[in-house]
Amino acid sequence: MAPPPPLPPPPPPPQWAIDLDGPAPTRTRHSASIPDPPGFSSSSSSSLSSKRPSKNTSRATTTFTTTTSEETDTLKIKKSWEVALAPAKQLPMNGIMMYMSGNSLQIFSIMMVAMLFTGPLRGLLATNSAFARFETDGTRARLWGCKAVYVLMQLAALALGVWKVNGMGLLPTTRSDWLAWETLRVPLERAVLAVA
Repeated sequence: MAPPPPLPPPPPPPQWAIDLDGPAPTRTRHSASIPDPPGFSSSSSSSLSSKRPSKNTSRATTTFTTTTSEETDTLKIKKSWEVALAPAKQLPMNGIMMYMSGNSLQIFSIMMVAMLFTGPLRGLLATNSAFARFETDGTRARLWGCKAVYVLMQLAALALGVWKVNGMGLLPTTRSDWLAWETLRVPLERAVLAVA
């Protein structure tokens, strides 16, 4: 059996790829009036082009600086506040949905109320796991405020559910709901009609 024919050599890279690895083009008189985009300066691009990394090193090590632990902790606190305020963003939507579903006892309104109760209860039970990814030695003390706001927002969602259940008439808040425990009043006096 004869060996397979040799493969042809790979095609040369396109011109744009060669230009991309080359030095930055010089600015013309017309392009000198255009400002650099935010975060880019022509001096940094010329220094980068003179210090082109070899193909073995990654570009990320030459262009990005390492972040300190304080900067990372600050970023984690900002993200934890976003998680803490996320339930508050759902309150208006849930309120409109509860208003639109009506106060009658139908399967749709009952399912909506059940969803309104189960979401915050799951959120309350998973409070620590929601903030576990942000917890480090530097952020542990500052996370208590975020957790407290998160719990308050979940309780506000539960209060919305209680308001809806009360509107549907399912909460025993009137006197007629407790008639089984009412006792017969004993009159202290009796009035008798006298006929003359």
